[in-house]
Amino acid sequence: MRLGTRSSNDFIRYLNKKNDDIQQLFLVKIMNLTKSVNVKVMLGDATITVQKTFDPLLVSNFYQTIIKNLKDWSIQEVSISNNDDLRRIFTKFEIREGNYLISGHMSLQYHVLLYYKPDQQVIQLQKELSDVIDLTKNKEQQMSDNSDQFVLNKLKERGYKDFDHQKLFEIFYENNDLREKIYKEIEKDIDVNFQDLSNKKTKLIKELDNMLVETYQTSPVLIDDTRLITGEEGCLCTFDIEFIRNKTKEGLFDPRKISESIKENIVKRLDEFSRLLTE
Repeated sequence: MRLGTRSSNDFIRYLNKKNDDIQQLFLVKIMNLTKSVNVKVMLGDATITVQKTFDPLLVSNFYQTIIKNLKDWSIQEVSISNNDDLRRIFTKFEIREGNYLISGHMSLQYHVLLYYKPDQQVIQLQKELSDVIDLTKNKEQQMSDNSDQFVLNKLKERGYKDFDHQKLFEIFYENNDLREKIYKEIEKDIDVNFQDLSNKKTKLIKELDNMLVETYQTSPVLIDDTRLITGEEGCLCTFDIEFIRNKTKEGLFDPRKISESIKENIVKRLDEFSRLLTE
């Protein structure tokens, strides 16, 4: 049973009120922890701009403080999921009272935006990469435009004469070593080493990647599981109570059958969590 679900039972309604108070306290905490600051970043066209961001580490540390002080609860360590530009910081915890299991879940979902550091080196690396790409493209076009004649000349130098394009195809695809040697000679004739260009391109891209910085954005609103799964920004703090019968969890149960002592312990557990949010 998810706390917050409508019920005619007085005890569940009482727990719902406590759950609402916890959610509001949690939201205030998240709002403070995700306050944005301005940082200077560089766009792909070298324009310097200001972007807003927050520090996810503050949220992670907040979760750590909460679960560290949840005495006797079973804790799932704070985790960060990474799905392209969407991330989630979350933790779960649970405790058993008699035949009832109380489980909690805290989560913050946010987006990651990538920019370059506002550094002159980014512009230099981009220029070098552009030059390598242009050179590669021009040389490949030169090879393509003159490929047949290049190949015919090289084959004639090796004694091949009087053959048509079909024969040329057969020679090339039946003799791998010959094909590789001729391509190497053609590269040398047009003064280019495509492997070196490819290696340089890979190196420059890696250097540019190292110049990237992440910024983070979220919305300081409470969301539910469905909105969390569909990728919406926001935070979530939920509690569930389940009845355990023969080691099986049951979400549907009769709250009238909960003993008074168990009710008191459930309330104490929620109050314990609520106090941690106010410290």
